[in-house]
Amino acid sequence: MFSKSKINEPGPKADENAKPSAPEMPRSSPSDFKPSAPKAKPPASVLSSDLHITGNLKTTGDIQVEGTVEGDIRAHLLTIGETATIKGEVTADDVVINGRIVGRVRGLKVRLTATARVEGDIIHKTIAIESGAHFEGSVQRQEDPLSGKGRGPVPTGNPALPAPTKAEQTDS
Repeated sequence: MFSKSKINEPGPKADENAKPSAPEMPRSSPSDFKPSAPKAKPPASVLSSDLHITGNLKTTGDIQVEGTVEGDIRAHLLTIGETATIKGEVTADDVVINGRIVGRVRGLKVRLTATARVEGDIIHKTIAIESGAHFEGSVQRQEDPLSGKGRGPVPTGNPALPAPTKAEQTDS
């Protein structure tokens, strides 16, 4: 790859007024070039207000829903538009709700705007609910709401008290 320099070796003298040439670098083919800049993030997929989807949607990208979806949605960033209606479970890293959802919402960050209408449970890491939003359901904070753990019923009663024995259960 590199060769020994010929500066100190005897040989014909070059013109002293000539400019020294730059050392030759190995040439690479155009296929060896790899851009170092990251790819630009693609824009969100938009489901227009006249679109009605029956079925589940799953992407690692962003979705903006303006129409109607009857099914579950899984995305990175999910924006529910004011004209949108979702009937199913939505799961995303970031959920912004401007429209209507009937079903469970799971997200690291969940935001209900003033025009939001949610009928279902919200499982989140952080939540923001603006004044005017309509919400019917329960809110539960989890460190990892996307994992789907904790779907079972919430235990009732005082956890500090021991569970009733079989004899205590039948005495009533």
